[in-house]
Amino acid sequence: MRRGGSLARQALMVRVGRRNAESGRAATATRAEVIYTGAEHGRVLGPAAPHLATPPVVPDEALPASLLPGEHTAARRVRFAIVNGCTIASLGLGLTAIFLAMQGDVRLAAACLVACVAFDGLDGALARKLGVSSPFGAQMDSLADMCSFGLAAPVVVYASLAHTVPTPAAAVACMLVAACAAIRLARFNVSPKDGKFFCGVPTTMAAAVLAVTVLIGLPLPGMVLIGGVALLAFAMVSSFPYAKLARLLRLPAWLWLLPIVGALVDARLTFVMVVAAYLLSGPVLWMRAKRTA
Repeated sequence: MRRGGSLARQALMVRVGRRNAESGRAATATRAEVIYTGAEHGRVLGPAAPHLATPPVVPDEALPASLLPGEHTAARRVRFAIVNGCTIASLGLGLTAIFLAMQGDVRLAAACLVACVAFDGLDGALARKLGVSSPFGAQMDSLADMCSFGLAAPVVVYASLAHTVPTPAAAVACMLVAACAAIRLARFNVSPKDGKFFCGVPTTMAAAVLAVTVLIGLPLPGMVLIGGVALLAFAMVSSFPYAKLARLLRLPAWLWLLPIVGALVDARLTFVMVVAAYLLSGPVLWMRAKRTA
């Protein structure tokens, strides 16, 4: 009987030992899992082997972008400030045109837009001449163009048409100019540049046409002017190639004499004919390129 009782006690001890071993292994696995995940009961635990832990990645401090590429000498900084000063002057003139249009001084507002066009061409020419062209300057120029040519020009046109055409028609045409100008500028910023042609009428050219139209007071019916404004807006976002100014300056001298003589006879009619010829040149060049392709 004693021998049977001892055997039973040994079997019971073996079973208890197995249970304790299994419980120990489960507890060890649970602790390992907690250490791996790093959290137990809301507490963050460190790794089981601190010497094997990966050190935290400390991000490098963001360095300020250089607005002026190249050597930062005092002379280059002054030239850089002059170029961007022209851009800011164009922006300020655009805002002035809006203020004047709101007060009813439409002709003076149009004259401010013409000055905007002059400063817009000046800053780019100076940047290339002085050797301070930069991505920052390009972005500044684009933002100023949107303010002066994409917003101020439609406001001036709207003020000039306020009492001659239905208000909704004038509003839609001017909003179309603003939308197409934004699309045109964004497309220009992300598209490869062509040294000979623009893809669509540039915003500067469109704003100049609108400003001169208001400045000289074309004797055309209001709805005809609305149609011209809409046509100019669509020309900005078209894919027709339009020659740049440098290419136009290489035209024969007698072609330049025609608009000069025409301006002496009838400046308004000559202006309309020159604008129409430029707008038609895009489809003509596009069709010629299709034929030769």
